[in-house]
Amino acid sequence: MLFRPREEGQGVVEYILILVLVAVVVIVILTLLGDAIGNVFSNFFSNVITGS
Repeated sequence: MLFRPREEGQGVVEYILILVLVAVVVIVILTLLGDAIGNVFSNFFSNVITGS
């Protein structure tokens, strides 16, 4: 028990890997659908501003 391995940082590394994976997925989705999402917001705000 004197040289017990340290496993304190293992959970943090796993959370970081999950966050990186989620970020990559979001970037890919935004790259593929970016123009469509931009058009939706553009139409929405133009309708809000013009009131129609």
